[in-house]
Amino acid sequence: MTKPIEQARVALIHYWLVGEAGGEKVVSEILRLFPQADVFTLIHDPAVSAKIAPGHKVTTSFLQKLPGVGRYYRKLLPLMPMAIESLDLRGYDLILSSESGPAKGVIAPIGALHVCYCHSPMRYLWDQAHEYAAESGRLTRWMMTFFGPRLRMWDYTSAQRVDAFVANSSHISRRIAAYYRRPSTVIHPPVDVDAFATSGAAAEDFYLIGGRHVGYKRIDLAIAAANARGRRLIITGEGPETARLRKLAGPTVEFRGQVPRAELAWLYANCRAFLMPGEEDFGITPIEAMAAGRPVIAYARGGALDSVIPGLSGLLFEDQSAEGLNAAIERLEAQPDQFDSARIRAHAEGFSAARFRDAYSALVRQLWSER
Repeated sequence: MTKPIEQARVALIHYWLVGEAGGEKVVSEILRLFPQADVFTLIHDPAVSAKIAPGHKVTTSFLQKLPGVGRYYRKLLPLMPMAIESLDLRGYDLILSSESGPAKGVIAPIGALHVCYCHSPMRYLWDQAHEYAAESGRLTRWMMTFFGPRLRMWDYTSAQRVDAFVANSSHISRRIAAYYRRPSTVIHPPVDVDAFATSGAAAEDFYLIGGRHVGYKRIDLAIAAANARGRRLIITGEGPETARLRKLAGPTVEFRGQVPRAELAWLYANCRAFLMPGEEDFGITPIEAMAAGRPVIAYARGGALDSVIPGLSGLLFEDQSAEGLNAAIERLEAQPDQFDSARIRAHAEGFSAARFRDAYSALVRQLWSER
């Protein structure tokens, strides 16, 4: 007879714990559901682990012992399959992996249940491989050419070890089906909607975009759109693309960097709209803007299709160009009163952390009872 899930030995696998982003928020919420879990990861920053998994035992792979690994760990992809498979999970009954890299590749004991929450199959191995190669240096391109086929084979093979997949959006569910040939259940990631509130005042004359400055987010399109029409654009966050983006910016574009939470909440609540011109796996920042009652103008691909409801929470555009984005902005400006901040806020509450915990807990418990 299956033991109660409360008595199960639980291992939570996360690819790495070196920063605080959407993936780490998922880890925190899973640990609230399974406080007995031990945490396994490729590498970690002890200060980050103390925030994400306070009081939990954290076990790392042999990569943690490499000098200065926190500066270059992303370049160790060819070693990651070996490193993740080296984690010893003997004695664990329930394996919960949080995946946008190799985390699902752990070797679970026979009889254990392995549920993988997939933020995305590795983009740099699959549908965005050529984009990543174009943005990389010569050595990285050579390594991906040489190791890419082997890594794709391992990624597919290791996906077959998982008992059940959970996808963070319908878009990722389709990726899992395409590259792993596996079905999945969609459970959107937790968003701290309670950290944001509507302003109750009319929007100010600026548009907002934020998050990590990386190529696929297409912040360059937002800049080009603002330059072309002289619209005011505020950009928060930073990343490897920041220096290039600054060179593209005209006089109406302002970079704020990493802003305090209170300032970010004000920007969300007072912008005319939040811009999402790239194809996102899901997109947490747009939900945060919706929690502040502001509409989102998004490219009609990827995770935006799960959260941006035309006429309710924002607008979608098909032409991924500065002209296409400006056309959508002009549609919004032509009807400035078409969106109701209270309705947008109510829509955002459907992506709360409590909703995530309820859905994830129900699914894992069901799978446990059926194993």
